[in-house]
Amino acid sequence: MQAIILAAGMGKRLKDLTQNNTKCMIKVNGVTLIDRMLHQIEKQHLSRIVIVIGYEGQKLIDYIATLDIQTPIVYVNNPIYDKTNNIYSLALAKDWLSKEDTLLFESDLIFEDAVIDVLIRDPRETLALVDKYESWMDGTCVKLSSEDDIESFVPSKNFKFSEINSYYKTVNIYKFSKHFSETYYVPFLEAYQCALGENEYYEQVLRVITMLDDPEIKAKRLNGQLWYEIDDIQDLDIATSMFISDEDERVELLAGRYGGYWRYPQLIDFCYLVNPYFPPQKMINEIKASFEKLLTQYPSGIRVNSLLAAKNFGVHQENILVGNGAAELIKALMNDFTGKLGIIRPTFEEYGNRYCADELVVYWPDNDEFKYSAKDIMDFFDDKDIQNLVLINPDNPSGNYIEKKDLLTLIAWAGEKNIKLLIDESFVDFADEVDSTVIVQDILDSNNHLYVMKSISKSYGVPGLRLGILASGDIDTIARMKKDVAIWNINSFAEFYMQIEEKYRKDYAFALSKFKDERTRYIEELSKIPGLRVIPSQANYVMAEVITGMTAKDLNRRLIVRHNIMIKNLVAKVQQDGRQYIRLAVKTTEEDDKLIAAIREELNTHDIA
Repeated sequence: MQAIILAAGMGKRLKDLTQNNTKCMIKVNGVTLIDRMLHQIEKQHLSRIVIVIGYEGQKLIDYIATLDIQTPIVYVNNPIYDKTNNIYSLALAKDWLSKEDTLLFESDLIFEDAVIDVLIRDPRETLALVDKYESWMDGTCVKLSSEDDIESFVPSKNFKFSEINSYYKTVNIYKFSKHFSETYYVPFLEAYQCALGENEYYEQVLRVITMLDDPEIKAKRLNGQLWYEIDDIQDLDIATSMFISDEDERVELLAGRYGGYWRYPQLIDFCYLVNPYFPPQKMINEIKASFEKLLTQYPSGIRVNSLLAAKNFGVHQENILVGNGAAELIKALMNDFTGKLGIIRPTFEEYGNRYCADELVVYWPDNDEFKYSAKDIMDFFDDKDIQNLVLINPDNPSGNYIEKKDLLTLIAWAGEKNIKLLIDESFVDFADEVDSTVIVQDILDSNNHLYVMKSISKSYGVPGLRLGILASGDIDTIARMKKDVAIWNINSFAEFYMQIEEKYRKDYAFALSKFKDERTRYIEELSKIPGLRVIPSQANYVMAEVITGMTAKDLNRRLIVRHNIMIKNLVAKVQQDGRQYIRLAVKTTEEDDKLIAAIREELNTHDIA
């Protein structure tokens, strides 16, 4: 068996990175794509490697000569690489295709060794490697039968998003038998190129062949093995975090993205916090039905969107402000506050990060569950001469919750002390108490020192819309902030969501009920895991302490590397005598069970070791 690598292209979308180098000479974590691929192929002990070169071909030859590859390498030159596509490059190597069985690669791929292994170990002689379609993939897709027959090729122009559940993406790695190349591929390649020219793609030849009664070629489905195609700098950035050898650095790179995890194959995110049971499919379909208008038309300005928020939350328009996520409003309000700011830790740090560190007065609950009451807050801050106080309720990450009747006592106390009180109730809908919100017109009217922040993303499961609201009886501050934010500070999709949200109140109530049942089950199952101390929570996450001797960092790393699961390491946030805390989002039953099994496996493995 031999290998053929197509490496003639210019890689224009990588811009400066391929200005003086071939595409396969770009580096991922310090190693070029071609270096990595050649050493992976070398492990298979093949007879030869045929490389079709073109752009900066001599530079590629010279570079490969430095890599100490023992397998014989043959070069085929494509002199018109800038005028042709890969069908021409492969046609130049057609005589080699007919000599023996072949592994065919495109040179802009990065993959783990297991990808080649599954292809070679499969006894079927001619295979197209495919993977279940995901949103980050681009290019040719196929539909398969239950027997792995390629029923149809789906080029980009015929791609239908309504059918993505039936699509598989071609990985652009193939295994061709000598017989298949001689009998099918090379003759069809010559005929296709003669009829349609040299500016085509070799996959189109396979598309024609699969229409035959017995095309010989089958699909080989990947099952979680990692690969990525690098076409631009965004792909390069993602591949860097996927294939970095240092596992701790991989965790840091993933965490440092702060989202966008849909581009990571099969990654389950238990770090970021949303409602797993809302919005309902009907609401999603309604937004989809208006997609074209929402995409192509301007949203309303801040006045209209404040009106929508007022309608949804049952307050007056002058008492509420809509933000591009709560983060925009947090920054604006913290800039408006002056004097000392009281905060409770551990907590959501965005408020403290947006304030002068020298002006922070911090209360740490003196217990290992980080529980505190309204009375505890009042007792601690009573003599601290603070001008502002922030409370996350339920708190993040502890899930500590103060009931509304006690919260009203705290609000009254803050008013008597002339303290501006900011309550973040982004997670309050998840609390068992039904009437939990203080976004109530009478409460706002009676307490112009009260500011209530709420992230729509977390409660309603729509983080991609970037929606947050701030409500207050301090209408002067609200009015001033409305003038400071951009007139179009939210997009049309977010505005449309607020327009239709009221219709789905029953669905939301059902989602919260379903969520609370799952949270109860989740906490019970997590509590059964030896070595994990679970802290009860009223939010959509659970804080837990790892007590086996394994660090939170090690557990996080193991879950990412071995199970494709990401959790939140809280050690830096908690800073409590080396104790190891983590935070686990509550998701669907299926996802939660995967996490429970993974944590049990890793902690049990650590105990045995």
